[in-house]
Amino acid sequence: MDSGERRAHGHSHGGHRQSHGPAESHAGARHRWRLAVAFGLIGTFFVVELVYGLISGSLALVSDAGHMAADVVALGAALVATRIAARVDKTGRRTYGSYRAEVFASLFAVLLMLGASTFVLVEAVRRIEAAAEVAAGPMLVVGTIGLGINLVVLLMLRAGAGESLNVKGAYFEVVADTAGSVGVIVAGLLVSVTGSPVWDTVVALAIGLFVIVRAISLGRQVLAVLGQHVPAGIDPDAVTADLFAVEGVQSVHDLHLWTLTSGMHVATVHLVTDDSADSHGVLDQARDLLRSRHGVAHATLQIEPADHQGCAELGW
Repeated sequence: MDSGERRAHGHSHGGHRQSHGPAESHAGARHRWRLAVAFGLIGTFFVVELVYGLISGSLALVSDAGHMAADVVALGAALVATRIAARVDKTGRRTYGSYRAEVFASLFAVLLMLGASTFVLVEAVRRIEAAAEVAAGPMLVVGTIGLGINLVVLLMLRAGAGESLNVKGAYFEVVADTAGSVGVIVAGLLVSVTGSPVWDTVVALAIGLFVIVRAISLGRQVLAVLGQHVPAGIDPDAVTADLFAVEGVQSVHDLHLWTLTSGMHVATVHLVTDDSADSHGVLDQARDLLRSRHGVAHATLQIEPADHQGCAELGW
């Protein structure tokens, strides 16, 4: 085999086109149909709720419709992101593919949740000083319909929320809307019983605060991925200890662990080996260990002889 053939048949992980397997295998793509159905249901009900919110004068309904609007945009962005993430890169420039598109869609969902909640809180404070007429009947009817739709969507998205950050963002949006629908029903009952519209404002405030808390929680997870933090549930010290225990390994350094997108953890590490160590055996054991014990499916491992002096820890 000549040098050109050796280069062609080497152990290469460059080029997304041949290193990451089927594009449809990632979590977001597997659950795209759930996002599509949720998008249709939520989009249809948003129009209904907004119209009746304006007719009834209910801030709780309008605030919930605002969250529904955020859902529609967020679900649409999530659908587009899963399509982009599943697209095979033909340029050779995106060596990790476009999987991060899903993470950016989740960040967009966070921003929408914060924006809608801020609007509701500001409007609620304004209404405290100005009494408003609220029709309780439409609130109860629309709130009940909304609750039913949200529960159906929640059941659909729940299965994917544990696997995909993108689906989780959509799931959190719908959780907030479900709470909003319950709030609208409660507000409608209280307004009907007491005759006071203040309950509509109180419930709107509660919905806004609830959504903000959810948005901050999801936002922290998104920023952890974008900041290339160690994936949740993985202990770097434990990974180092396990790699050090591989037969023939003298030391471990330059270990880096991060998440590409939901369910896709990545690692790079340097392993210093004994002179008598079987390099191929060390590679196989370390790779299998990272995959089976720590959930890291893609790892770049560099084997260094003990007398190799050319590699030193970076200072950054």
